[in-house]
Amino acid sequence: MKLTRAVRYRVEQFLRALTAQRAVSEQRVKRAIEILRPEARALFVQQAPQDQLHALSVYEMLVARGHSNEDLLTAALLHDVGKAASPASPLQRGFFVLAERFAPGTLGRLVRARAGNRNDALATYANHAEIGARRADEAGCSTLTVELIRNHERRLGARRTERDRLLAALQAADNMS
Repeated sequence: MKLTRAVRYRVEQFLRALTAQRAVSEQRVKRAIEILRPEARALFVQQAPQDQLHALSVYEMLVARGHSNEDLLTAALLHDVGKAASPASPLQRGFFVLAERFAPGTLGRLVRARAGNRNDALATYANHAEIGARRADEAGCSTLTVELIRNHERRLGARRTERDRLLAALQAADNMS
């Protein structure tokens, strides 16, 4: 049952990616990116439509849950910006996501096997958190925003600090979107 739900969710995610261009309204984007400085806005609009749609969903989910920390909300909008460095097609992404879900470690092995080819979609997808953190730092985002982006896919242990709680909120919204 759990496997069926996971596959259904990923198929729905793939279909949303195909129709994302229509789902990202100018009004919705404008309202969300008001919190971003101009350099960060440029990063947001460089993302593929499906990544913009996902980022908006994560941002809106956090706002709906009462979060107002600007660093957290900025990270929500930019957490996948690293994927724009070498975009993958929706079909490639579907493969990457399913491989990650059903054969953990496979993407890492594939990336290591293709170590000489750092600019391909697989390497970018696998390393998007670090790439995105670097790009956010270059765009002048705060240290906390950069840390949240860098760590948004890392397993979080005890939630001792405010940073940990913000990261947990980002991860929860990211996983639900």
